[in-house]
Amino acid sequence: ARLIAAETDDTLSDDKLVEILQREGFDIARRTVAKYREALGLGSSVARRRARLLAAA
Repeated sequence: ARLIAAETDDTLSDDKLVEILQREGFDIARRTVAKYREALGLGSSVARRRARLLAAA
């Protein structure tokens, strides 16, 4: 959630989040990231990008 909250112009996909977490030493699968993202009520990267674009319009 911290990584998603820190997004600027570049919306992070689940795959990109996995890459970042693996660089920090976490052994995690994309499906696990997606499961917890959904459990936190956070949309997919496409949904977050769309919401940000609509809010800016």
